[in-house]
Amino acid sequence: MTSAPTTPLRQRMIEDMTIRQFGPKTQHDYVRVVADFARFLGRSPDQAEPEDLRRYQLHLAAEGASPAKMNAAVSALRFLFKVTLGRQGFGERLATVRKEDRLPEVLSPEEVALLLHCAPSLKHKAALSVAYGCGLRVSEIVHLKVADIDSARMLVRVEQGKGRKDRYVMLSPELLELLRAWWRTARPQGWLFPGRDAGQPITPRQLNRALKTAAASAGLDKPVSMHTLRHCFATHLLERKTDVRVIQALLGHKKLDTTARYTRVAIKTLGAVQSPLTHLRSPQP
Repeated sequence: MTSAPTTPLRQRMIEDMTIRQFGPKTQHDYVRVVADFARFLGRSPDQAEPEDLRRYQLHLAAEGASPAKMNAAVSALRFLFKVTLGRQGFGERLATVRKEDRLPEVLSPEEVALLLHCAPSLKHKAALSVAYGCGLRVSEIVHLKVADIDSARMLVRVEQGKGRKDRYVMLSPELLELLRAWWRTARPQGWLFPGRDAGQPITPRQLNRALKTAAASAGLDKPVSMHTLRHCFATHLLERKTDVRVIQALLGHKKLDTTARYTRVAIKTLGAVQSPLTHLRSPQP
């Protein structure tokens, strides 16, 4: 997890996170925050006073830390003091920072079609098509298995997605045919999209690299990431008048508010709304 020496406090915190089945990335991020806090203090975090927490947040703000980094520090330190050290309420006065409410970048259907056409290989085209056609996160795509494709019911099983939840998404005939073409070419046995190392799936980094190559070949002037295709999936469904709660289930969102933000980028839906000015009648002279 880290090359730094494992102190008793660090080990106990790792054990507390393991008990709660925190993922490896969360554990790594929490330990990194606490280590940075210890360096700032110049002593063990269990000797911290309330004013030390305030000074640390001022330190992060002065360094230009993003809202995401500030809030990640809050989560890690609250866990340390509340769970590992048992100091109830000690970290509750840590200030969380409101994140900027930015709208996601969305491609038009024509731009998505061009992007997929320019994918560097059949394997990458199939994987990118899953991202757009099913709305999956990149972490969910790389962990798909051949057995997750249910052609009888025209569904794709997403096993243990974000929040450790299983769900199903639709499988279109066009995507099924593309996946079958990929299977006939490569005959994958375990992972649907194997990586370069035997027995390992393709990595998110490899998929992102393929996406950037496709975007450059397509001449797209918008910033594009794997998550962009997920945004496009939701937005284009909404523009076709799919119920927002259905989209919520397909995306695996816990809160409807998270899905509802796509109503702000569904251009066709917004454009179809008539302004009240249209219905005004000029007063008679």
